[in-house]
Amino acid sequence: MSEKKQPLPQMNYFKEEDILHLLISEEPESASVEISPNITAELNADGELIGVEILNASAYIRDSILESVQGKLLNLVRTKV
Repeated sequence: MSEKKQPLPQMNYFKEEDILHLLISEEPESASVEISPNITAELNADGELIGVEILNASAYIRDSILESVQGKLLNLVRTKV
């Protein structure tokens, strides 16, 4: 049985570790940069982005969605007043 490769970009979630990994390119990682707490950008040899890793992903995504929704709701309420 042949295993099909997912097209890029790929998103993988590791439930046990609560890590979300976005793979943009299959190039080898040469460096990484922490762009904010729990978020790391993975770079190739030319310094180009090839992936993003988010630690504590469930809390990060929950908080991001709540923040976005709350902001939109506040804007709706303000425009109706």
